[in-house]
Amino acid sequence: MKKVAFLMVATLMLSAFMAGCSDNADNETANAEKPLRETIIVGVFEPLTGRNAADGKLEKQGIDLAHKLYPTVTIDGKEMPVELRYVDNKSDKIESVNAAKKLVYDFGAKVVLGSWGSSNSIAAGPVFKDAQVPAIGTSCTNPLVTFGNDYYFRVCFTDAFQGKVMANYAFKEGGYRKIAVIQEESSIYSVSLVKLFTENFKLLTGDENSVLNAGGYNTGDNDFTVQLTAIKDSDAEAIFFPGSLTESALIMKQARQLGITLPFLGCDTWENSEVLRLAGKAAEGAVFSGFYDPAASLTDKAAEFKNAFAAEYGKDELPVGVTALGFDAYLLALEAIEKAGTADGPALRDTLASTQDFEGATGFVTLDENGDAVKPAVIKTIQGGQFVYKSFVEPY
Repeated sequence: MKKVAFLMVATLMLSAFMAGCSDNADNETANAEKPLRETIIVGVFEPLTGRNAADGKLEKQGIDLAHKLYPTVTIDGKEMPVELRYVDNKSDKIESVNAAKKLVYDFGAKVVLGSWGSSNSIAAGPVFKDAQVPAIGTSCTNPLVTFGNDYYFRVCFTDAFQGKVMANYAFKEGGYRKIAVIQEESSIYSVSLVKLFTENFKLLTGDENSVLNAGGYNTGDNDFTVQLTAIKDSDAEAIFFPGSLTESALIMKQARQLGITLPFLGCDTWENSEVLRLAGKAAEGAVFSGFYDPAASLTDKAAEFKNAFAAEYGKDELPVGVTALGFDAYLLALEAIEKAGTADGPALRDTLASTQDFEGATGFVTLDENGDAVKPAVIKTIQGGQFVYKSFVEPY
């Protein structure tokens, strides 16, 4: 009896084991047959550390906000999740190359966004071109970012437009006929803008002597006495000095300390709370060209961005231009993928190149033959310790 009982128990155990194996096999087969949900990787390289970290984090705000609102992309009726992969370029050109390679070759990014700082974007450009992965610049305004690189595009206007905008403002709205300029000689951004502003201002005045070059400085310098003294002893009516936010703020402060009361003119890098903090009251009345202002909602998408930003960060904090550009760059990437019907590099590149009237938070964007955005600008001023909308400038 004991032997029979033992055999019955053994038989039952074997049957249960076989049934379990059968269930596991069936489950494995079902899982194998179930298609995996493909993820679209969007890479981002920004200066999240280093001297430009404050600016990189502002752009990251906009990209993150856009991703929160639009976390998926639809290709041929199939909805796919979008995953953001960030790599810190550490405010450095060599690190920008390393970041680009990591995004493309390690993470498999289908499209890349960034970066704040034209020099970072210029350095990374060949990586994207060689890998045939399109990149969309956020606030990198130097013309060399896209020049000769048909895989680099941007949602911001270029310095060629920005330099002309500020020259026109100085001549027509400011009524100035003699401008002093100071340039950050180690910055491609600053050198390019001073050159373009100078050319345009001289054309407007018809006077080769209408621009006084008061000298330059290098990134990291903190004493501008020589340049400012030259301006104080001149007949200049305003000072144009686009450059990094720290040095620009110090120039403002030291100019006022020397008793110089001339108006300050600059460009988009001044729209950062660090300028207000470092320069203090010396920044009052400064005028600069920018990408966006909440007071000038040019599209329905601008209102969506503004409301979403308020919900995310509170109504007391207002979004700045580079944050809106980060938002737009992400949305343009998704629109291009959906229009192309694929995330394949060459096809996506062709679709981006044909962009017409893309609706973003910063206005409608059309990309020209160089991949540069043809779009409006805003003129802003610093008033009461805040960035205040002044006027709107259509593309020339």
